[in-house]
Amino acid sequence: MTSEDLAVAGVRRWAVRTDDGTDLAGVVLESRLPGPRSGARPLTFVLAHGFTNSVNRAPFGRLAGWLRAFGEVRALDFRGHGGSGGGSGMGGDPEMGDVDAAVREARADGADAVVTVGLSMGGGAVLRQAALGRHRPDAAVSVSAVSRWYVRDTRPMQRVHWLLETTVGRRLGSRVVRLRLGEPWLTPPRSPLEVVSAIAPTPLLLVHGDRDEYFPLEHFRALAQAAGPGATAWVVPGFGHAESGATAPLVERIGRWASATIDP
Repeated sequence: MTSEDLAVAGVRRWAVRTDDGTDLAGVVLESRLPGPRSGARPLTFVLAHGFTNSVNRAPFGRLAGWLRAFGEVRALDFRGHGGSGGGSGMGGDPEMGDVDAAVREARADGADAVVTVGLSMGGGAVLRQAALGRHRPDAAVSVSAVSRWYVRDTRPMQRVHWLLETTVGRRLGSRVVRLRLGEPWLTPPRSPLEVVSAIAPTPLLLVHGDRDEYFPLEHFRALAQAAGPGATAWVVPGFGHAESGATAPLVERIGRWASATIDP
């Protein structure tokens, strides 16, 4: 798609450099909100995709399109994915830094109320950034997030670890999904479960599907309990996992939550 085509669609390219010098590529989708209520703060969503995904993939694009009905959407490819540089940190501190840089740049561009929305790997990164980042959001939404590291108790996650840990898997990931991996962790970072309690008083929404084949509901329940009573937690019947399972009604419900939370 040319720059002219993007402009007609209300989309522009977005480039961000992280604090560690990694160049990230993404897009900004202008809001399709008819107009904010008098005195309401316009919303900017920083949208963080799942592992092996990209802003150019159809499920992520659909989700971003639904969300722009509630505000501007800013989405970046995580490092090692799509058009971004660097190598993937598999959801650890590098990805937290990517989200932090996105929030920083959104505010530098004039964004008022910033709501981070992350899916799967992005969901964990959003949780860790809201708890530990330098540039905290006004609210955070984590969808289909894992609570702890090294999950191998579901078949899909066994495939993910094969992709990460074997020579053949790493080559396949590089060739088929344009995934570039960074160095394995020497010391595991603090997990989402270990830090989620530090997000309060920032409003937090946890969303999980009862048909998630990657991360069973035990992850959601553990995060919700650790987050405390101030967090909002939804189990969504029939919802699977992250971008591929998201529907327009679910994204609209998230948008309404964000709008009501920022401007009650």
